Amino acid sequence: MLEKVKKALMISTNDYDDEIIDLIYAGFIDLNIGDIDPDLTVYATTDPAIIRAVETYCGYQFEILHGSLERSNAFKKSYDEQKSQLSMASGYTVWSTAE
Repeated sequence: MLEKVKKALMISTNDYDDEIIDLIYAGFIDLNIGDIDPDLTVYATTDPAIIRAVETYCGYQFEILHGSLERSNAFKKSYDEQKSQLSMASGYTVWSTAE
């Protein structure tokens, strides 16, 4: 997951690895707060929608600290839309998987 996020952020150095790993976990937690099924938000996930949402979350958070506020706002808007769509999609929410 780290390499996928770094590639999405166009980062080739290892200088930010610890920070990016923290952002990845924070992204998973943020999705869980939005009622996304915790079973889907694991570090080894292969779900493309979850991966893209986490990449976008990391982009928005990383840009706040190391980039441009304009880019951060664009990432944030995209992330909010992805999170909203996931929270309404059957198969992604806790309530949709309850029996």
